[in-house]
Amino acid sequence: MSASRSSAPLLYGPATALGLVVAALAVLADQASKLWLLFVFDLPARSPVTLGPFIDLVMAWNTGISYGLFPQDGRLGAWLLFAIKAGAVVFLWMWLARAGSKLTAVALGLIIGGAVGNAIDRAVHGAVVDFVLFHITTQTFRFNWYVFNLADVAIVAGVAGVLYDSLVTRDAAKAP
Repeated sequence: MSASRSSAPLLYGPATALGLVVAALAVLADQASKLWLLFVFDLPARSPVTLGPFIDLVMAWNTGISYGLFPQDGRLGAWLLFAIKAGAVVFLWMWLARAGSKLTAVALGLIIGGAVGNAIDRAVHGAVVDFVLFHITTQTFRFNWYVFNLADVAIVAGVAGVLYDSLVTRDAAKAP
């Protein structure tokens, strides 16, 4: 069922509540993991912590965006990245209001939750708390994947869900 642009919901649609619950759960999981690792487990003092042959917990402060691109040393740059993220969340929320499927709502909720979780870090700490490191280590070689957190996992899973929904189903909501 299609709606004209003028009658399309701006901030609330049939699947918005589902997406916002998923977003809230993603923020809660992300922030709880970071607070526990920082203040209970004391990862900054214990880093690195080997969890298995391919995964470690490490303490990394990401002052940039994905993969550490565009690092910002000053508060102005950090607030600029925060403002960009806030704009992205508003855009994603408007897209969520138009979501026609539960998959799209869940996927957009994951992306929104991940963005908000990392934005909270940027506002509170001036940088995003990253702590999971996948790596491959042999006797002569070591490859490190970038360091990430649960918010990043939520964003990647959400993007995968949106891509799947847009490529496989016919009812995927188009971005505003």
